[in-house]
Amino acid sequence: MELKGKSVIIFGGRTGLLGQALTRAFRLAGARPVPLSSQDCDILDPRGVDLLLDRRDPDLMVNAAAYTQVDLAEDQEEMAFALNATAPPLLASLAAKRLIPFVHFSTDFVFCGNKHTPYLPYDDPCPFSVYGISKADGERGLLRFGYERTLIIRISWLFGPGRTNFVDKILSLCETRGTISVVNDQTGSPSYTPDVAVNTLALLAHDATGIHHVANSGETTWHGLASEAVALAGLDCTVEPVPTSAYPTKAVRPAYSVLDLSRFIQTTGVTPRHWKQALADYVLGDLRRGSVI
Repeated sequence: MELKGKSVIIFGGRTGLLGQALTRAFRLAGARPVPLSSQDCDILDPRGVDLLLDRRDPDLMVNAAAYTQVDLAEDQEEMAFALNATAPPLLASLAAKRLIPFVHFSTDFVFCGNKHTPYLPYDDPCPFSVYGISKADGERGLLRFGYERTLIIRISWLFGPGRTNFVDKILSLCETRGTISVVNDQTGSPSYTPDVAVNTLALLAHDATGIHHVANSGETTWHGLASEAVALAGLDCTVEPVPTSAYPTKAVRPAYSVLDLSRFIQTTGVTPRHWKQALADYVLGDLRRGSVI
């Protein structure tokens, strides 16, 4: 798909961590992004979305909106399923009505974490948190609907500019503490939102459909990610490794959720850069912490 001059509706594009990065990437590609928040459009109101699409007449629809409060979802199950399971097929049906591509973002939380090798796009989801189950149901709803111009992108461990995230929180804590503790028995694929956005555009450029995984290369634990960020920022703070059991949460996290990127690489010819390179751009560039050596 040639993006230059194309109108792109981005649900979650105004305030979301990934949505903001997507808006910037589409704009830089010469497209005409229309970033929307929940205040601009209720994605659970098909009639309202339909009217908005009639007014905007987009060439592409992107759904970067979701219920992402993993622990709170255990208590707000109805809202989590509404946004993560019900809304995606509704939006896809409106894209199908207009014969335009539809992009939806899912998550590594659709996996239970019982593997020891990266999850493939074709692996069966096996979630056990409300958040993960709701996102997996959203995927299944899209696959059942069967619109052939649907692209589902699984992402994980997001960090980047525009909104508070794990890395930003860790650095803020280390500014006031000499020691922090971070779990070291959960392993995943850190993802820099500007890289996810650019690689999403790469998939669109190749008219990709179906399920793809997009993340930065490499894998680490939350402790590894935190330690690298603190070192880059030059903060005098010790990051101590602890087991997940030391920080019990309402929702169970997958112990291993590394995403296999081979299908993305084969489709686009692009190998995502390592998460450490992306993290350096975020900490030293976006956050302007530390100093380049």
